[in-house]
Amino acid sequence: MLVMLKECAWESLGDELVVVHDPREAYTLADPDGRIAALLDELARGPATAEELSEALTARGVAVTGDNVRDGLTGLDSLGLVENADERLLGDPDADERHFSNLTFFGVFARLGRSRAEFVRRLRDSHVLVLGAGGGGSSLVQCLAGLGVGALTLVDRDDIAPRNFARQFLYRHADIGRSKAERAAEWVREYDPGIEVRAVDRWISGPDDLKDLTGDVHVIAGGLDGALDANLWVNEAALRAGVPWVAGGMTRTQLIYFSVDPGKSACLRCDESDLPRLDERTTAAVAHRLTRGLRLANGLTGPMAMQVGSLVAYEVMRYLTGVEPPRAAGFRVVVDLLNGLVPVWRPFPRDPACPACALARR
Repeated sequence: MLVMLKECAWESLGDELVVVHDPREAYTLADPDGRIAALLDELARGPATAEELSEALTARGVAVTGDNVRDGLTGLDSLGLVENADERLLGDPDADERHFSNLTFFGVFARLGRSRAEFVRRLRDSHVLVLGAGGGGSSLVQCLAGLGVGALTLVDRDDIAPRNFARQFLYRHADIGRSKAERAAEWVREYDPGIEVRAVDRWISGPDDLKDLTGDVHVIAGGLDGALDANLWVNEAALRAGVPWVAGGMTRTQLIYFSVDPGKSACLRCDESDLPRLDERTTAAVAHRLTRGLRLANGLTGPMAMQVGSLVAYEVMRYLTGVEPPRAAGFRVVVDLLNGLVPVWRPFPRDPACPACALARR
């Protein structure tokens, strides 16, 4: 394997070596004999195999064996300082240009055993079912397309109206009256013809309406407006299909997103099981009943819609690439507009008797 050093800087300080890759932190490594500094010097000359590095170090008088070099590379790899040089790019000039920024981003997470190119390939081989192409959904579609997700199925039944323009940037004045799903799919094709996209102009009135859409998808993203239990339908459909689900939205003053990882995390039905019964004569039950009956005007502005869409898209990316574990699985992540947009993680209570979770265990 050709090993390549990532962008970093280092300097000896007595018997120690200070190395900086990410500006937010510096590594201090014990290096009394200067062998790590010498290894970094040789790596900085260009990609090389462990054997070539061993020969070069020996030639400059540094007493190392091949095993010493391999151990050193393992240590540098554990710090995220080296990667596989052969897998920094996709190998196609057009694809490398298209995904230049994505490849650069994934370089942060690349290691000798998992390359930046592999992360991008996983996205290109993925299929995401997007529910809703409205406020958060329209920005979600844009984010997923930018990441290069290879196939998108877009579901919405609304038509484009002037009131959408404050927060839904897929659409234009000339689109008024057109199907959101159809126009969003058209936008994706214009943006990147390499993405396979399907528009589904359909009302969802229960989990059965999603059955024919979940068969070959890797993640379900977004949620449903309308019926109070609409997202419980998606929850059930995701668990039946064994497919992760990521959704987000807004109350009057809070952005909220969450994800459900079938068979691994608590689900939305678990969270509902912890709520007071609507017929209880308690303050909590009355407040819950009033909240369910409250119909809020959609106050999702452009900046908030973009934030919801990007948070959901980033969690989707975690599932699709494995770049890191999902951060919102079994949690509501609440971003409070009145508290400086500081996120707070609120776990779903796990219900061992949850009938929805049982669907994922079959």
